[in-house]
Amino acid sequence: MTDLTKRQFLGAVGSTAVIAALPKSVFAAPLSYDLAPVQVADGIWMIEGRTEYFSAENGGAIVNCALIETEAGIVLVDTGPSRKYGEALLDVARGLNGRGVAGVMITHHHPDHFFGNQVFSDKPIHALPETRALAESQGDGFADNMYRLLGDWMRGTEPAPPNTDVSSSVISIGGRSFETLPLSGHTGADLAILDQKTGLLIAGDLAFLNRAPTTPHADLPTWRAALDVLTEKNASAILPGHGPLDTSGASLAQTRDYLDWLEATLKQAALDGLDMVEIMDEPLPDRFAGMGAMPQEFHRSIAHLYPQIERDSMPLGQ
Repeated sequence: MTDLTKRQFLGAVGSTAVIAALPKSVFAAPLSYDLAPVQVADGIWMIEGRTEYFSAENGGAIVNCALIETEAGIVLVDTGPSRKYGEALLDVARGLNGRGVAGVMITHHHPDHFFGNQVFSDKPIHALPETRALAESQGDGFADNMYRLLGDWMRGTEPAPPNTDVSSSVISIGGRSFETLPLSGHTGADLAILDQKTGLLIAGDLAFLNRAPTTPHADLPTWRAALDVLTEKNASAILPGHGPLDTSGASLAQTRDYLDWLEATLKQAALDGLDMVEIMDEPLPDRFAGMGAMPQEFHRSIAHLYPQIERDSMPLGQ
């Protein structure tokens, strides 16, 4: 065909020479996200993502996003996996509030949470300073992988890091105030947000519910410490990064249980001298086997975490 990468081709707009050189069979039917906001608190709507892994079938729409009404317009928390998703999110915001979008908050730097940012580049996009730095340093690599996984869903998408650092414990936008909780553990920088009007806690990927947690940048002890902080907030409800709205604290308890089990399992495997393939063959406990994205996420976590755990288990001097 051509020597252009999928990202270069789908990211190009108006290149008639390239388009003319390609067979018609490469053009898929138009793709669109069907985003359905559900009100979960006074002036707060949730768009619930799918619980599987990225695929061309789901368009990468696996993340939970929040839309919060203020006097200045809608505040978005996380913007989804692509420019196309961000455009659909903007349409939803306009439908909820005629003033459109007043600002954005990004919980962390994983691509399903911030790759819709370029649609809102003229607005303040708030995030922890470390999240901005990680998005800048890792965004291009994430984009190449997302184009490989999602193809035409990613057309025209380029990573747009956050542009406004979160440096205070409270952010006020359009008369609505949010407590900001700078944490880490799922990644090197995880922002949780407590809406002061309703007590709803937006936990980002520090909390999962009925979907296996992801661990590519995880520090498990630090993550558990972050869960302690979130638990102490005694929120009225929790909007996890993935999975349904949590009105009982189950997302925090389930995430902690999974992380404890995962770490203990990998440490025991290292003591038993198992290799990664042997661990993957082990049956999952019933309470985790039915989670979304299982056993794939367990297998990915073995690859992410086991090499270091295995090294740490070696006797000194070996």
